[in-house]
Amino acid sequence: MTRPLIALLGRKDHPTDAVEEYCRYLGTALQAHNFQLEIRRVPWDTRGWPSSLEALRLMAATWRGNWVLVQYTALAWSSRGFPGKFLRALYTLIKAGARVAIVFHDVEPFPGARLVDRFRRFVQVRTMRSALRLADLSIFTVPLANVSWLRDSSTNAHFIPVGPNLPILDAPVTARPANEFPTVAVFSVTGGEPGVAETRAIIAAVRHAAQKIGKLRLSVFGRNADSAEATLRESLQDLPVEISVEGLLEESQLTERLSASDVLLFVRGPISSRRGSAIAGIACGLPIIAFSGSETAAPVTEAGVLLVSSGNQDELNAALLRVLSDPAYRSELAARSRAAFTQHFSWLPIARRFAASLK
Repeated sequence: MTRPLIALLGRKDHPTDAVEEYCRYLGTALQAHNFQLEIRRVPWDTRGWPSSLEALRLMAATWRGNWVLVQYTALAWSSRGFPGKFLRALYTLIKAGARVAIVFHDVEPFPGARLVDRFRRFVQVRTMRSALRLADLSIFTVPLANVSWLRDSSTNAHFIPVGPNLPILDAPVTARPANEFPTVAVFSVTGGEPGVAETRAIIAAVRHAAQKIGKLRLSVFGRNADSAEATLRESLQDLPVEISVEGLLEESQLTERLSASDVLLFVRGPISSRRGSAIAGIACGLPIIAFSGSETAAPVTEAGVLLVSSGNQDELNAALLRVLSDPAYRSELAARSRAAFTQHFSWLPIARRFAASLK
């Protein structure tokens, strides 16, 4: 018998909402386990909290005894990252008799040295700990040992990595093009000052590789890619680098761009099992060059990931050159990515782990 399952989200992210896409792919995979997932929202940003909570109360009246997967990111439940009212949504669900499972997409509080940053961290940690105590089940998208605030006594906490928000269900992409020259992929750029730093790192690594091996192609696409285009073209114009910059693409197009590349350069902070753009590269069987950090651990390290010290430009340059200039090593990394996807990051094993937890 098919069992209803609700994915409850906060405000919608723009121009794309990765959490909604995650829920959509998870719902498709869970159908094999007799779950029918429906996505609902608490639109506090447009309707206000009192009206939104009343609407949630009315919806939840029909959810008694059913699982509700509440998706947590700090900015989905607060415009400035103070998500204290997230707990009011949980109380509403509990009062209605729903079974509450929280999926923590943000597993750590925001960084920053200002007084407001420290206070925001305090609120976020307090909110996440309270939510963990209230929930019947908590799903973390990084290994539990890598969550700084999580206590060992949290028996209702489980680790399940994210899958790729791409139309790849079970088998990784294996067909690789016979490129005339190497292609480096960059999937999305962070906005603002972090994006400026990322662009500088990309330029330095690609410049180093082009000076050593000659002509190569740089394919940048996804969120905020267009904001980096002018700087990329100006900084690399004296080198044999063919540059392609595209903004938001359809999911099938993302698969095509990644599958047509030789390596994914991931510089959007340290890699981990919650970073969907990195998991997309694994799903497409790519070697990945990425920074390591506190969330970097198995199973993402089982993929074909060449880790470099966070922020170390010299290591990043050397890593890209090694992958592009050594076809055998590149093939070895690609094979590791394909194996890791099949075992850990495909939606089929992810759905199996969800189904086991929900039962």
